[in-house]
Amino acid sequence: MKRGGQFAHVSAQLLLTSAIVELVKRASYKSKDFRPKEIEDLAVGCLSQIGEQGGNIGRLAVFLADLPDEVAGMTIDRYCNAGLQAINSMAQAILSGCGDIMIAAGVEHMSHYPMMSSISAAEAAGFPVMISDKIYERNVFTPMGVAADMVAKKYAITRRECDDFALWSHQKATKALRNKDWYNRRIAPVKIIQSDGQSQTVDMDETVRMQSLDEPEVAFSKLAALDARFSPEGVHTAGNSSQIVDGAAAAMLMSEEKADELGLEWMVSIESMAVAGADPALMLLGPIPAVRKALARADNLAIDDVDIIEPNEAFASPPLALAKEFRYPLDDPRVNPTGGAIALGHPIGATGVIYFIEMIYEMQRNNLRYGLQTLCGGGGVGIATIVERAP
Repeated sequence: MKRGGQFAHVSAQLLLTSAIVELVKRASYKSKDFRPKEIEDLAVGCLSQIGEQGGNIGRLAVFLADLPDEVAGMTIDRYCNAGLQAINSMAQAILSGCGDIMIAAGVEHMSHYPMMSSISAAEAAGFPVMISDKIYERNVFTPMGVAADMVAKKYAITRRECDDFALWSHQKATKALRNKDWYNRRIAPVKIIQSDGQSQTVDMDETVRMQSLDEPEVAFSKLAALDARFSPEGVHTAGNSSQIVDGAAAAMLMSEEKADELGLEWMVSIESMAVAGADPALMLLGPIPAVRKALARADNLAIDDVDIIEPNEAFASPPLALAKEFRYPLDDPRVNPTGGAIALGHPIGATGVIYFIEMIYEMQRNNLRYGLQTLCGGGGVGIATIVERAP
């Protein structure tokens, strides 16, 4: 498989460091009293913890970003949930009194390490890989694309609905990226060295199909012409599935008391968090029970009370199934208003942090009160977090 892109020859460590350094720089700029040594912990979501992403990249990131040695560091793998789990874990630490300042980040360099690399690399190196038969009996390793088609069948989701959703994702992402002054507030530029030795600063995602907005009929005809990729009668194609990309992101969490002490304006507060398991074969339905739990824990909010609904677009069918389950329109404008993983990509460990940041910036821009983020994950796990914007 040919792998290219702007970051194909860039280290995952550089991507992660770029995000963390920019985050700390901005905090230091906004508060003269901010001290990086007060950061208690740094959690990094990452699926393929091998190679340059191995060795506890969460701790390595402390040194790579020139943070004080006092800052700890850990790496979290909850498959596609890992980035949001990093956010939730750091929030839980603050809520339990185990520190006032935390960083939650995520990274995945999929050009270097495809999904399941940790298993395949061990096999290729000749190490024993003794996976229990029970794992296969429970269909834990069902290919995700196959699971996505199973979800579509369960909820009677059509190929047309999937392609419509994909086109919509690109249209929303195009509008967001073209509002460059606003969108770039959430971007940490990455300086890379090209093959000719020249430096280049990357500050724009390259995966968005802007023709989807400019020439929607032409773009849709291209989507409709693609063959099903995962099962002969399936509805998922390369066009209505998430893009395989490289990426990293970082967010800072603080107790309200510490933020006030430093004179920092907080953007949102975390109101509730939840995780849930689901059928490992129908692995992409974990968000449904996770969202139910999160809504109940947020003073019994209803889905109609939520201003942004941010389900991960691993494939078109999971967010469409969520819409059908909670009875809101498939084209509800609250859903992923700046586009999602079909347009912008799904760098596994970083995805939860990337779209968390997308969500809260959009809440701030439009004075919205509640945001809900949810992701499905391999093995049938779901995660959900509800936030409330600062008054």
